[in-house]
Amino acid sequence: LASLSLGSLGLLRLFGVPWSWSLAAGFGVFLGTGGWKYLYIVVRTAKRDLNGLYVLLRVKIALWHHLRLNSNIPSIFAQTVKQHPNKPALIYDATGETWTFTQLDLLSNAVAQWALAQGWAPGDVVALFMESRPLQVALWLGLAKVGVEAALINFNLRRDALLHCVGVSVSRGIVFGAELAGAMLEVSSSLSPSMVRFCTGELSVDCLASLSAQNLDYILASAPTLPPPSCIPPKSFNDRLFYIYTSGTTGLPKAAIVVHSRYYRIAAFGYHAFRMRQDDIIYDCLPLYHSAGNIMGVGQCLINGLTVVVKKKFSASRFWEDCIKHNCTVVQYIGEICRYLLSQPVRPSEKGHRVRLAVGNGLRPSVWEAFTERFGVAQVGEFYGATECNCSIANMDGKVGACGFNSRILPNVYPICLMKVDEETTELVRDRHGLCVPCRPGEPGLLVGRINQQDPLRRFDGYANQDATRKKIANNVFKKNDSAYLSGDVLVMDELGYMYFRDRSGDTFRWRGENVSTTEVEGTLSGLLGQADVAVYGVSVPDVEGKAGMASIADPTGTFDCDAFLREVQQALPPYARPVFLRISPQVDTTGTFKIQKTRLQREGYDPRLSTDQIYFLNSRAGRYEAVNEELHSAIVEGRMAL
Repeated sequence: LASLSLGSLGLLRLFGVPWSWSLAAGFGVFLGTGGWKYLYIVVRTAKRDLNGLYVLLRVKIALWHHLRLNSNIPSIFAQTVKQHPNKPALIYDATGETWTFTQLDLLSNAVAQWALAQGWAPGDVVALFMESRPLQVALWLGLAKVGVEAALINFNLRRDALLHCVGVSVSRGIVFGAELAGAMLEVSSSLSPSMVRFCTGELSVDCLASLSAQNLDYILASAPTLPPPSCIPPKSFNDRLFYIYTSGTTGLPKAAIVVHSRYYRIAAFGYHAFRMRQDDIIYDCLPLYHSAGNIMGVGQCLINGLTVVVKKKFSASRFWEDCIKHNCTVVQYIGEICRYLLSQPVRPSEKGHRVRLAVGNGLRPSVWEAFTERFGVAQVGEFYGATECNCSIANMDGKVGACGFNSRILPNVYPICLMKVDEETTELVRDRHGLCVPCRPGEPGLLVGRINQQDPLRRFDGYANQDATRKKIANNVFKKNDSAYLSGDVLVMDELGYMYFRDRSGDTFRWRGENVSTTEVEGTLSGLLGQADVAVYGVSVPDVEGKAGMASIADPTGTFDCDAFLREVQQALPPYARPVFLRISPQVDTTGTFKIQKTRLQREGYDPRLSTDQIYFLNSRAGRYEAVNEELHSAIVEGRMAL
């Protein structure tokens, strides 16, 4: 448009038309060819885009600075300790204990000395399996000081999934919380005898002996707190820090690699994009095996010197009281947390806090406005970004419902894009040149990010499993011979560049803040039912974040027992992966190649009027599956039945 307008201007001047008339004509051509939309976009988004560019440049300069200095997270934390030696770093809400930055540094030194005494070397991996507590931070930080990488395991996992996560990390040792001794007993005989085991928390001598575990608390209490010698070779900014597990589009949880520069990037973006301050106190009620809790939250402590309150488990009834007690100014959320808080009865504490900023993801537009209005939170910092992705975006100006933006004025400054996908195959659509096809505003598409391994903002480090890494990379996306990261998420962008989360492609849906792999759940349920055909999929429930799990089960003999099934499922699957709805059928639809066909099942959902199959609903309060009739279906749809 601009080139056409300038061409018209030059042509008119060539024929001697006065400047005033030439400019007017050129501007007319600009507007007549759609340029007015561009001007409209510039006027509406220039301030937002300039702020985004400032944040991007600030983080990019800091990353290159640390690359040049060959920094890593322990060395950056050492500088933070020097700046704030006696300031509270972490507060444990469960006990009220406070660790200053100096105390956290000394405790992590003790961990490092213990790791050296175990004979662990740079590149070795140790699994951490415990509920959230400040010690978990000291453990992975101390291990990092001597180059040992932690594998942060979801404390909800049991049996096969737990063994898988420990196994893929090739951990030489495991530290578990006493509260998870039961889960450890279930898998103890299947763990490698060479894997040393340590327990933190109170556990009887007999139980420790049965698990062949040592009491880590006693060991750390007597360990030296001197800084450990630098690991050789030293860990650089782009070397591995730890692993965070994530469910991908297929299979069991994958171990996503988090390098030192990625940890810094996520924490720094959060700090600058949402205008956090040095005197902020963050209320972190998210699990520390998640990047949101451990990087976006705890990262503000280690990198920027903020105080972080660690909550063992989220409590809707105690949320605002805790914020008042600890004088918190920033809270973290996932979309469900905000909905849980809104469902609580009105309390005086919900307006007596000092919280000005809520940071997280998955907040629906309807919940968003109700949350800010009821609780008086001035700013919502919504962001999008998987642990391993290179296409994170952030909503920096509070646009309701948006998870972030990309500039329409200078789109190539941050090379991410929504690309068209085939709805049936979920494959990327290609043009006649073999390149991917960008979406126009309003068109849903797969979010992708161009990969550049030399740029900490653009690199993709992948997973411990190389096959899983290759599946997340596409070639010839923006141009010939390039490569891009495939997010697996479908978003839509409006004409101003704001992006809105639409759905997850492939065999994954999100429930209770967790990614649920249908392939994994299908395999588990089929095993429990004697290898019966099982189709697992997510179904939408009005005004509920994410999708509830539904399992269609083949029962040709009519002998399915709901109560026995629930008992088995409670043993085999974490709470978020257990089917909320069941559909019992004589057979499950399959394709000609014997793949489970879910299209019709997803369309019919849990409405008993659309099928002759028996449908059940997991009544969590009653602790049983109940048959869904029209009355119960209406109660669920209208929000009168708690999920």
